[in-house]
Amino acid sequence: MGLCHCTDCRKSSGSAFVLFAVWPRQDFSHTGEIATFAGRSFCPVCGGRLFCLQEKTVEIRLGSLDSPPTDLEPTEELWIKRREAWLRELPGAGQYAEDAG
Repeated sequence: MGLCHCTDCRKSSGSAFVLFAVWPRQDFSHTGEIATFAGRSFCPVCGGRLFCLQEKTVEIRLGSLDSPPTDLEPTEELWIKRREAWLRELPGAGQYAEDAG
């Protein structure tokens, strides 16, 4: 689980970052209609971003869940070179200038 400060996440969320979590693809399922463009799945009614399906994993935007998990803490921050100067780094989270290596 982590925060992403990249330009794409910021623009699509309208916020300074996106909170996301990665699940194994085989442990993921969803219900309801989705639309997908360039690997990004979203609600075709409201346009809200939901998740990114990859071959082995799914990156879920936790802010899109009706009941997001509350017992998880971010372990990484991505694209910190784009993090707002007024935001402080998360203590104990890995810090990556761009994507995690």
